[in-house]
Amino acid sequence: MFLDRSQFPDHQWADWRFHMTNLIRSRDALSRWVRLTPAEEDAIDAVNGTYLWMATPYYASLMDKYDDACPIRRQTIPHLDEMRRPVTSHVDPVGDMLNLKTRRIVHKYPNRVVMLVSDTCPVYCRHCTRKFHTTDVSGTYYKDGDQKGYEADFDYIRRNSMIDDVLLTGGDPLTLTDNKLEHIVSELRKIPHVNIIRIGSRYPVFLPQRITPEFCALLEKYHPVWLSTHFNHPVEVTEEAAEACDRLLRHGIPVQNQTVLLKGINDDAEVMRQLFKKLVGIRVRPYYLYHCDNVTGVSHFATSVETGAAIMESLTGFETGFSVPTYVLTTKIGKIPIQRSYFESVDGWPYVRNYKHEVEDAVPYISPTIPT
Repeated sequence: MFLDRSQFPDHQWADWRFHMTNLIRSRDALSRWVRLTPAEEDAIDAVNGTYLWMATPYYASLMDKYDDACPIRRQTIPHLDEMRRPVTSHVDPVGDMLNLKTRRIVHKYPNRVVMLVSDTCPVYCRHCTRKFHTTDVSGTYYKDGDQKGYEADFDYIRRNSMIDDVLLTGGDPLTLTDNKLEHIVSELRKIPHVNIIRIGSRYPVFLPQRITPEFCALLEKYHPVWLSTHFNHPVEVTEEAAEACDRLLRHGIPVQNQTVLLKGINDDAEVMRQLFKKLVGIRVRPYYLYHCDNVTGVSHFATSVETGAAIMESLTGFETGFSVPTYVLTTKIGKIPIQRSYFESVDGWPYVRNYKHEVEDAVPYISPTIPT
């Protein structure tokens, strides 16, 4: 008999510390939750010493006990393809290290920075953009010899008055204690030109119990604070996840979602439709649909751009506008929107096209050079 949610007392299951104390880190521990296939067992052994893996009991409880095609299993359990090294892949395809200014500050855009406050997560996504930083046991972006405190990071932001938006990410910032998070957020709020503070976290997905009333009240003191999370499949939108998002929202913290397009998990129009409907139903806005980054050890999740564009085409016009995210490709030069254009030119004459492929003359809306 496998473990499941029903075998734990409610008070224990509701305590995020219980889950963090009982993280699943070994093949034997995971086999108490699901029937591992030989391929999964081989992959767990193969990545040992290269890539970390881990799961919370909560997230393991969402796994199908017998089907290795389960979207939760595929995001959590290592795959043998992770050990492939395609020549076109890179440990840092989005250019974080190229733009690393301090131990933690990545400054790619003029007015906003990323602050890498952790290299640890409660579950290590197999498709992680920062797989080298967070799961390669010998790798991290942090420079050797840099001070371990945050003062150099805060000082960089203070000295660059154009920075008005700071994203805390990692790893997952919520792996830190509330006290440490409050120290970081409160110091940022003291900097006059910092307007928006954002937190990127999958805890609403991996361990929603971590989103406590106390944590939400902490953030409420430092508005405007936004939280970006990362639901990839409708199965992840549970009652507990909905309650976590509701707690954030009731404390005035907007929640938006960034989905990654993943082969065999959500590269299907109906799966995406159901995911975004569920998110809107819990008042979480679908913000980005990321094309899977060309990360070393992640290529088996990659789809074609055409697949993503076709999914977007199936949603745009058929679903409420704010439930349809922007499809983007993250590169060293920034995020590039890649959905198909609804403005077209035929023989030099402009037209607009709708979701049903009906067209209308666009001349009244622009000032083109009209052919004579």
